[in-house]
Amino acid sequence: MLYYIAVPVVTALWPLLIWGFYLPSSQKSWKTEKDQFVKAQKIIEEILPLDSARLEFADSAAGTAEFDYASAVEKIANLCGISSSSYKLTSGIPITSGGQKSQSARVSLQQVDITQFARFFSTLQFRWASLQCTNLKLIKKKGLANSWDVDMDFKYYY
Repeated sequence: MLYYIAVPVVTALWPLLIWGFYLPSSQKSWKTEKDQFVKAQKIIEEILPLDSARLEFADSAAGTAEFDYASAVEKIANLCGISSSSYKLTSGIPITSGGQKSQSARVSLQQVDITQFARFFSTLQFRWASLQCTNLKLIKKKGLANSWDVDMDFKYYY
């Protein structure tokens, strides 16, 4: 007898519960999500002009097959305002050891300010995750307020 009464009552209450509780709750959640999306779009539109080079890099990275120190360092140096006469690149040959292919290189920057170096270094590390800095040496130029010579040793793992 309990099933003959309880099942129809619960079946009748279910649409009322959906209409009275679940529907307003889901509409409120949807509105909150929509507002967050609109705010995120505005923030993205503010960020995009600040570093549009990331999008250009993402478009060009799809066609590149292998990492090349010369093009990577040149691209990042130009992006950071470091002239080609202010850096020196020496790269080794690719070596395979234990099934892992790697290549080492030494990058020397002459008379750069600390912000140029920091941007160069962080951008290089950000764009190529398999590139590791094994040694870093900063030498302050005497008599100059913000001028540094920087020696960096890198190893790239393919």
